[in-house]
Amino acid sequence: MANVLRIHPKDNVVVAVRELPPGTQLELADASVELGVTTREIIPFGHKVAIARIPKGQPVTKYGASIGVATEEIAAGEHVHVHNLVSIRGAATS
Repeated sequence: MANVLRIHPKDNVVVAVRELPPGTQLELADASVELGVTTREIIPFGHKVAIARIPKGQPVTKYGASIGVATEEIAAGEHVHVHNLVSIRGAATS
């Protein structure tokens, strides 16, 4: 049964459709796509989890577009939120 939602094929994060305890295998509704990722920590409902390694300084992609930059290395299966992501959405550019 699906426990995460991938909004766009280029995304490097998925969204938890329920709270996911550590050690949960991530599953999409499309059973033909195997993510091969297990959660490393609790992922709250509605929060993002990395499905690939995201190096520090690299974009976090959701909706097929960058939503921010990793402030530290993020491993596949880790919670992605304000503790390891700085948002660029709505940021002023000069």
